[in-house]
Amino acid sequence: MSAETIYGSTSEMRRQNQSSVVEFILLGFSNFPELQEQIFGVFLVIYLVTLMGNALIIAAILLDQTLHFPMYLFLQNLSVVEVSFSAAIMPEMLVVLTTERTTISFVGCFAQMYFILLFGVTECFLLGAMAYDRFAAICHPLTYPMMMNKSVFVKLVMFSWVSGIMVATVQTTWVFSFPFCGPNEVNHISCETPAVLELVCADTFLFEIYAFTGTILIILLPFLLILLSYLRILFAILKMPSTTGRQKAFSTCASHVTSVILFYGTASMTYLQPKSSYSPATKKLMSLAYTLLTPLLNPLIYSLRNNEMKRALVKLWHRAVVLHTV
Repeated sequence: MSAETIYGSTSEMRRQNQSSVVEFILLGFSNFPELQEQIFGVFLVIYLVTLMGNALIIAAILLDQTLHFPMYLFLQNLSVVEVSFSAAIMPEMLVVLTTERTTISFVGCFAQMYFILLFGVTECFLLGAMAYDRFAAICHPLTYPMMMNKSVFVKLVMFSWVSGIMVATVQTTWVFSFPFCGPNEVNHISCETPAVLELVCADTFLFEIYAFTGTILIILLPFLLILLSYLRILFAILKMPSTTGRQKAFSTCASHVTSVILFYGTASMTYLQPKSSYSPATKKLMSLAYTLLTPLLNPLIYSLRNNEMKRALVKLWHRAVVLHTV
């Protein structure tokens, strides 16, 4: 048999293997079948509370003209991201928990990975922009209106969303350009990049360098800038003569710092870890921290620690009651 014949048959077999994987199987928490119903109930409640909490913040800020300045408009954008982030993951996860074998098509997996990256990257930069806003407001109160005017606010929001779109487009397209020759079982709760990449039957060295470098720029660099901003803010707060002013500044900043640590900490552990660092179960739990807990806790963190948000939510409630009685 000639080398050409052998090469041709090998290429044909490779094409058949690649084309045989037309869908993925999301394993989710299938290794705990006795807990599926309980997990489903907990996740469903969390998802509904997440949607309701973030929707209330979006509506309260939208309808209250007194909150139409950068701090709260950033928060409104963050809530939009959180709702979208949850919607990209939770419905499919709930389906996985209700069926023994959950398949997701190539297109469905591509779309889920795309939106996870889009909203995840957008959130990274939004949290960074919110830190800059607090830094400008507390450390430079006299020049704050110039440092954070409408033009600067719009540019920061646009940069966050455009960065998310660009990273999601490049990374998702690159991942799904690789051949998938089987197996097709994604041992994760969603089509996140690290889990899907494990199924690629090709050399992914260049992609991993790109992904590692990109993750450092997108996660660690903004995180370090946020920490530096808050160090400056801390020194500025300690110099304030008014106890009330210090308490209000600490309260505002504590909300944001809590969100930053929760989101950046778990996301960096997921995307910067070596392949064999954690077991699949540990990876799923870490993923839940920023895909489930962060969208759930952000509305509580920001609304319960902020008097203006509390007043806006009360006004929204009164408005809803009036409309209902009419």
